[in-house]
Amino acid sequence: MVAHKLDSIDRQILAELQADGRMTNVELASRVGISAPPCLRRVRVLEEQGYIRGYHADINARELGFEVQVFAMVRLDSQAEADLSAFEARCKAWPLVRECHMLNGEIDFILKCVSPDLSSFQSFLTEELLRADHVANVKTSLVIRCAKDEPGLPFDVLEARLAKSA
Repeated sequence: MVAHKLDSIDRQILAELQADGRMTNVELASRVGISAPPCLRRVRVLEEQGYIRGYHADINARELGFEVQVFAMVRLDSQAEADLSAFEARCKAWPLVRECHMLNGEIDFILKCVSPDLSSFQSFLTEELLRADHVANVKTSLVIRCAKDEPGLPFDVLEARLAKSA
């Protein structure tokens, strides 16, 4: 199902839950202008259809001692589907890798990694990442500071786009 098949109430529910996934169903229903029972039914359908993949807390990594964030640009020596899939599976098993995205162009993957300190990341880099099958090259960039980290989707952009096509 595509976003334009959702009605405006479904999209409002998604936007509200994205902003605050801890609100009660009664509060959510009030915010979107419907009663609680149909609101709960809509949320369950959105979950079943895969629009809502889960609910997560936004954890402050630095407060828990993860001082280092690094983006690693990985080039493989093979782009065979089996090798790409094997690398993705390997990334899923590495705790320091928080995100893994396949790209087109010179770099095959970009990894977002977190680590308690630089020496822990260096150990991961030299003992795990660089030794992984088919890894030809890795370039890393240490994050100095984050100017914006906003998860989710810009629902105002979606609504404006849908309004233009209506």
